[in-house]
Amino acid sequence: MIYPFWETLVRPVYLLWTRNIMGLENLPKDGPFIAAANHSSYYDTLLIPMILIPFLGKKATALVSSRYWKIPFANYVLNHGECIPVYIGKDKDTKNKNTESLAKAADYLKKGNIIFMFPEGTRSYDGKLKKAHIGIAKLALKARVPIVPFGIIDSHKVLPKGKVFPRFARCEVKIGKPMYFEKYHKKKINDKMLEDITIDVMKQIGKLIGQNYNY
Repeated sequence: MIYPFWETLVRPVYLLWTRNIMGLENLPKDGPFIAAANHSSYYDTLLIPMILIPFLGKKATALVSSRYWKIPFANYVLNHGECIPVYIGKDKDTKNKNTESLAKAADYLKKGNIIFMFPEGTRSYDGKLKKAHIGIAKLALKARVPIVPFGIIDSHKVLPKGKVFPRFARCEVKIGKPMYFEKYHKKKINDKMLEDITIDVMKQIGKLIGQNYNY
């Protein structure tokens, strides 16, 4: 086990609020990849690694807003999980810091590990898809790894906005087939390419949760 405490004690309790996980057979078992999921609840945050790490026996970490490092317990969990900060809003020198974070994430993938991301960058409190950012496409092309779409259904009912404890509800996870981007590897990266990849990923997530991505 990679994280004995989390895998043996926390995981069984945490997954009580997950009624079904489908598509585990789609997860690449040999090489690294990026797991991309929609995001509508804080419950999602540990859900993806709770699925990936025990099933694949690999490390999995996330790109997370830097503001969460200011919260003591969250700080501990993020550092323990080797999470990588993303700088937004009023953070100083945001562009250079995010370039460094992207490089760290690419190195993490090159070691054979997994990165999981929420392309929307923030929670959708009603479960409806929001417009995604192109960072996931940048990372996929930089590290030359596939993206595996994850669709999370009803997690906003498990832990709604403003609630501390889970409700009597359960969510569902659907995992899609890996998306490969070799056709872009010999081309010069541009904004349209990054936007096209991001849209394709979000459309696949949308199919998994029964929604259209219209951005």
